[in-house]
Amino acid sequence: MVHVYNCHPFSSQQIVQVEQEPGLVCCGGGALFVVATGGCKVEAYDLEQDACPLICRFATMGTVKSIRHSTTGDYLVTIEEKNSATYLRAYTNWRYQAEEKARVGVRLLGHLLRGASPRGGVQMEIIEIPMSERPVAVACCSVTGDLLVACENTLVLFNLKLQNQQSPEGHAPLSRQNQQNWQNPAVSDQQSSNHGHGSVAALDFDRAVILHLSAIKAIKVALCVGYVALQSELEVLVLKLEASDDPSPTEETPDQLRHDDGEEQTDFFVLPRHQELLGERAKSCDVHVSVEKTGLEDGGQCAVSYVLFRRFSPEFFQGCNVDETQIHSLQFHPLFLGPRASPAEDPACVFCFFSLPNAGYLYSLKGSVELISAYQYPEKVLEAVLTDHLLHVVTRNALQCFTVRCAALAARMEDPYIDTTMKACPPCSLDVCALRMQSFIGLRSICVFGRRVVLLSRTDGDACEAHERTPQRRGLELKEHTKLTGIFLAVGIDPTTSPALESLLARPFLSRKWAASTPKEPSAGGHGWNLYVVNAVTPIELYQEMVEYSQSYSEANPQAQSLRHLLSEAHLLLRASLLARPRLETEGRGREREEPETEGRGGESEEPETEGQEREEPERQEREEPQRPEREEPERPEREEPERQEREELEAALRENCAHLGDCFSRGSQRDCHLALPYYRMSSLSIPEVMSRNRPHPGSPRSYGPGFLFYLKHCLLEETQQVLHQDAADEVIDIFSQSEPSQLVGVCSSPIMVHASPARTLQTLGRLEDSAGVSVALTVTMATLALRLDDPERYGQLMDRHSEMLLVYAFIEEPRLLLHGAGGAQHAEAHPTALALEMARTQPGLLVAALVALHENGKVTLEQANRVFKELGRERCLQVDFWEGTLMASSQEPVIQELLFRVASVYVERLTHTNPDPKLSHPGPGKRPLKSADDLIGSCSHFGPLHPWLSVLCPVHITNSQHQEALHKLQSLLCGPSLYIGSVGPLLEQISEDTLWGFSLHLLCATRRGHYNHSIEKLLDRCPQAIIAYANHHLQDRHTALWWQKLLPELCSRARGAMDNSILLAALQETLVVVSMETSPTEFLELIPDDGTAAYFVPHLLTCTQRPLNV
Repeated sequence: MVHVYNCHPFSSQQIVQVEQEPGLVCCGGGALFVVATGGCKVEAYDLEQDACPLICRFATMGTVKSIRHSTTGDYLVTIEEKNSATYLRAYTNWRYQAEEKARVGVRLLGHLLRGASPRGGVQMEIIEIPMSERPVAVACCSVTGDLLVACENTLVLFNLKLQNQQSPEGHAPLSRQNQQNWQNPAVSDQQSSNHGHGSVAALDFDRAVILHLSAIKAIKVALCVGYVALQSELEVLVLKLEASDDPSPTEETPDQLRHDDGEEQTDFFVLPRHQELLGERAKSCDVHVSVEKTGLEDGGQCAVSYVLFRRFSPEFFQGCNVDETQIHSLQFHPLFLGPRASPAEDPACVFCFFSLPNAGYLYSLKGSVELISAYQYPEKVLEAVLTDHLLHVVTRNALQCFTVRCAALAARMEDPYIDTTMKACPPCSLDVCALRMQSFIGLRSICVFGRRVVLLSRTDGDACEAHERTPQRRGLELKEHTKLTGIFLAVGIDPTTSPALESLLARPFLSRKWAASTPKEPSAGGHGWNLYVVNAVTPIELYQEMVEYSQSYSEANPQAQSLRHLLSEAHLLLRASLLARPRLETEGRGREREEPETEGRGGESEEPETEGQEREEPERQEREEPQRPEREEPERPEREEPERQEREELEAALRENCAHLGDCFSRGSQRDCHLALPYYRMSSLSIPEVMSRNRPHPGSPRSYGPGFLFYLKHCLLEETQQVLHQDAADEVIDIFSQSEPSQLVGVCSSPIMVHASPARTLQTLGRLEDSAGVSVALTVTMATLALRLDDPERYGQLMDRHSEMLLVYAFIEEPRLLLHGAGGAQHAEAHPTALALEMARTQPGLLVAALVALHENGKVTLEQANRVFKELGRERCLQVDFWEGTLMASSQEPVIQELLFRVASVYVERLTHTNPDPKLSHPGPGKRPLKSADDLIGSCSHFGPLHPWLSVLCPVHITNSQHQEALHKLQSLLCGPSLYIGSVGPLLEQISEDTLWGFSLHLLCATRRGHYNHSIEKLLDRCPQAIIAYANHHLQDRHTALWWQKLLPELCSRARGAMDNSILLAALQETLVVVSMETSPTEFLELIPDDGTAAYFVPHLLTCTQRPLNV
C-alpha cells in the first residue's frame, strides 16, 4: 500500500539556457552535461550555482548515442556513431575545454601521447577504447571509477588506473588513495601537472574481465564495487565478481554458448514465466556466465557468483500493453556509514533498483539479498532515479517522489542497539509513501545530482518546428530573454518566483516580420523543449513540513495509523541525512577546485574532427586562450562551521521526531506499545517531561496509555543517575496507584523515587494492603517507609509480622529493598539502602541470609556484595559470614574455590594478627561470627570434622576463644575434601611452626599432600603422644604398611636412645599391637630387631601366631 501526503519536496525551478535542443543529458561532479539532438557537441553547466552557468563545451568525434559520467576520475564515457560505425570513447580533463580553445589530445587505450611532457601542462584527452563487438550500454562505478561496457553477448570490465606519461611502460591500477584524489579535480590538477617532479599522470583503463553471456541480451548495465547488473527487456541479473586464488573452473566457451542458444530456437514464441531467485537460488536461472580474465596486472583468478535474478511476464502488469512492459532505470546505490575511514573502504550497503512502467523494486544486496520495497505507480513511469532520501520518477506530465527505506537498513548495520529497549528505527517493511506531484508537460528523462533534479521535456507537436528553427533565431530569443530578465532583476523582481513572469519571458519577442511568418501560436515555453533544474528542499525543511502536516492527524485522532506512518517517514528522512552527511561533505569538497593555469600549455596534440568544423592551429589556440584567475579555496574552518551547525540541527530534529513517535506509541495498542521506551530514550527527554506529555487533560476520559506505563516501569526498574523531585515522584505513585497498583512495591523500591513523600506513600500502600491483602514484600516496603519517617516502633512491628525465611523470599522478589544499583550486572555499582543499614545494625543474620539468597538467585554478584559490606563497614565480619553462608548454599565449583581461598585468607590473617593469649577478653558485640566452627562442620560439607590427633596436639585451653575459633575453622577446612592445598600453601608460610597450633596447620598441609613419612618424623619430634592418634586416623587402607615400614622402626630407634622413653614405649606397645594384627608370624619375625631385645617382642609374636587359631 502506498500512502499519499501533500508535502512539497521541491522549492523552486529554473530553466537551463541551452542554445540547441538537448538530446541526451547526464549529471555528475557538480556538472550537467547536455548533448544536442543529432549533434556532436557536449556542453557542461555548473549545477552548484543558481544560474547554472556554462563551464565549457567541447566537440565529440561522432554522434553521441549514450553518455555517462564517473565521479571517481571525473571523466565522461560515450558511445558514438560515425560513418555507420560505433565507437567507445572516454573524455578526461574535460574541464579545461573552456570555450573550445584549449588543446585536445586523442590516443588509444593504453598508449600515451608522444608529445605530452611535464612542460605541456594538462589538456583534455580523448581515449579510444577498441571493442571487438558493438557496444550497447556503458556504466561507471561511483566508488572505484571502473568502467563496464555491454555488448551483444559479452560484458567487458575495465579497471581505472593512473598512467605515468614519462614512463609509458610503468603504469599501475588506480589505487583507492588515487581514486580519492581523482574525485577532487583540484588534486587531479596537481597530480597531472606535477612540474616539480618531472612527470605527468593521466587516466587510463585496463581491460580486466570479459563475461560471456547466454540466453540474455543486455540493453542496460550497472556497476558498483564488484556488483554487476544487466537487464534485458523483461529480465534483471545481478552478479558479484570476486578475486579468487583457486583456478577458475572449466566454463563453456563463447562458441558453445552461442551454439546452445541456436539449438533452443523454435518456431513458437514462448512467454517467460514470472520468476524471482535470490542469493544462492539465482544459480538455477537459465542464464550462463563464462569468465575470461584478461587483466595483466595480477595473476589472480576472478570468480563470479549469482546474487539476484528477476524475470517478468509481459502480461504480469495491467494497464500496459506488451510493448510497454519493459524494465528501465536499472541502477546501484551504495551507502556508506559515516565518513569513509579510507578510500579502500567498501560501502556498508549496496542497493539495486529497477522499474517497470507501473512498479519499481528496491533490493538490498550485501549480506542477505532481500526485497526492501515495491513501489506501485499511479500511472506509467518513463524513468526513475534512486537517491539517499527519495525515489524520483517521471511520467509523461509529472514529477513525483516516493520515500525510500535505505536508511532503515543502514541504521541497523551502523548501530547494534537498534530494535532493542535502547534505540529504535522504523522497519524496512514500512509502507512507502508518495509526496506531492509536480506537473510538467512532455517529460522525457531525469537525472539527479545532490538536491538538483534535472528534467528534459519535449512536446511532440512542437518537435518538428523546433528542428526547423535556425541557431540564429535561438540566439536572438536567448538574447532578448536575458535582457528582459535583467530588467526585472534591476527593479527587484525575481521572474523565477512567478510562473506567469517565467512563461512571459519564455515567449519569443521578435520583429513583426518574423512573428508574421509563424502562423502557429507559440507554446508556453516558446519552443517544443525545455531543460529544467528543480531544486529540492533541504531534508530539515521537508521534515518540518511533515511535522506540520502531521498535526492535522494529531488533532483529529492521536492514535491514527497515518500519523505514526508520517512521523516514521520523517524519522527515516532525518536518519538518511545524518548517514549521508559525511559522504556529501566529502563530495562537496571534491568539487571545489582551482582553475587550471594557462601558461605552459605547449606540446603536440590533436583536436577531434567534427562535421562542419575546421581544426585550429595549436599556436592560435595558445594565443586566443583567455587567462582565467584562480578561485581561492575557502578556509576549512569556515566551511566546517555551517556543516557542524546543520548536523546539530538535524540531530535536534531527530530528537524532536523521536519524542513525537514516543507520544504515538505511548498511546498505541499493546502490540507496539513497547516502542515508546526506545523512542523516548532517543529523544533525551527527562521522565518529568515525558510525564507532562502524557498527562490526561482534566475531564478527559482517556487514561494513561500502555506504552507510557511500559516506559515508566522500565525507567523505574533501571539504575540511572536521574532522581525525581518530590512532586514528580508523588505523581508517579499516583499514576501507578490508579493504573497498576500491583506495581507499587517495585515503584517505591526504585532508587529514583527516594524523594517521594514517605507519609503520603505509606498511606497509599496502606490502602493497597486493605484492598489486596497482606503480602511480605508490601510489608517490608511499608517498614522501609516507617524507617524513613523515623518511627522505629512501627518499623519493628512490621518486620516482626513475618518469619525471617519469608522476609528472605520478599528480598528475592524485590532486591532493591536492600540494594540499589546491582541489577545483576557484573561491574555495576551496588549500594545498600537505609533498610540494609538498619538490618546490619539490628538483624545481621537476616541481612547475610538475604544476600546469600540474592547471590544464589543471580540478583547480586560476589564483588557487588563485597562492596556493599565495605560500605556498611562490616567487611571483616559480616562479609566473612556471607562467604561462609554462600559456601553452605552454593553448588558452583568456581565460586566454591574462590570463597574457600578467601575464607582461608581471612582465617590466616586472624591467626597472625590476633594475640592467642587466653587471658584476653572476648570479642565485643557485632564482631562475633554468626557461625561457629562446629556449626560449619555440621552444616557445610566443605568444612571437615577435626582429626582426633589435633585435640592432643592443640588443647583448647592454650589460646583465647577468638583465636581458637579461627584456628578450628582453618583446621576444618584443611580436614575437608574441597580446599585445594596448592592455593593455601603460600598463605601458611606466614604462620610459624614454633607454636603447636602453627605446627598442626603445616602438618595437616603435609598430610594432605601425602608426605606421611616426613609427617611421622616431625610429629615424633614435636609431640610423640599424638603419634598413635595420627597413625590410627591416617595410616589406613593402602597406607597401613607404614605402621611397620616407617612408624615401628622410628619408635624402636628413638626409644632405644631416649633418656625418658615412657611416651615412646607406650606408643611402641600400641604399634606392636597393630602390627601383630596386620602381619603374618613370618613377617613379624623379620621385623624384630637383632640388637638383643627380642624378648620384648615375644608376647606380640605369640599373639600374632595365635591370631589364625582365634579366627
